[in-house]
Amino acid sequence: MDEKQIEKLLTDVRDGSVNVEEAVQKLRHLPFEDLGFARIDHHRTIRCGFPEVIYCPGKTPEQIASIFTTLAKTGHNIIATRAESNVYDEVERMTQLDGLRYEKAARIIVLQQAPIENPVGNIIVVTAGTADMPVAEEACVTAHMLGQNVELLCDVGVAGIHRLLGNVEQLRAANVVIVVAGMEGALASVVGGLVDSPVIAVPTSVGYGASFEGLSALLTMLNSCASGVTVVNIDNGFGAAYAAAQINMKISNPQGENREN
Repeated sequence: MDEKQIEKLLTDVRDGSVNVEEAVQKLRHLPFEDLGFARIDHHRTIRCGFPEVIYCPGKTPEQIASIFTTLAKTGHNIIATRAESNVYDEVERMTQLDGLRYEKAARIIVLQQAPIENPVGNIIVVTAGTADMPVAEEACVTAHMLGQNVELLCDVGVAGIHRLLGNVEQLRAANVVIVVAGMEGALASVVGGLVDSPVIAVPTSVGYGASFEGLSALLTMLNSCASGVTVVNIDNGFGAAYAAAQINMKISNPQGENREN
């Protein structure tokens, strides 16, 4: 439940179309619901602007299905990250939820219950190489499901800098740029020196032995000389997209009014 839903419920009580007992029933799960193995945060949208997201690793398919079923009652669109295809198959079988689908490239389970109308802002996700695509896809799907305009620009790493320079105007038109790069992670600094918008750098675990599974890219990005570059954790496309969506929401709605997805 978000602010608009609560406002409508209270208005209905005032107008007499909903009685007090019915309103109490609708509000009784707030602010969280205890499933024993998880406490579902029904106030996340009110506090943060977006619904709770399910992180799948470490959870059984039964637990993920139960969380999905509980969150589905809110009517919000829901995503579950880092889900393998076999997990999706089990969740689909156990929940039978309409609108449930699997974004294979992003490894995200999506439950779309409401249309995404009038997406806001402009996020562009840039990859250094094709091998960085899984993390970039996670960012793209996350941003889209959070109600954002998002574009993907692939394989424009510094090994062929002309590929990037040919898209500078597209980069400069974005409110937020997410740069996804492995190896030495230099692309984030280059992009940061070309645009006047926030750059969110995502180091990936792509690279040979001395890349240390993304640590090399992470350290390069943290030590960037380009102002305006911030860094999320290794392979964290979700975190980058969430932060970018929050920036976009503040730009498009500076008064802080909640927007329905």
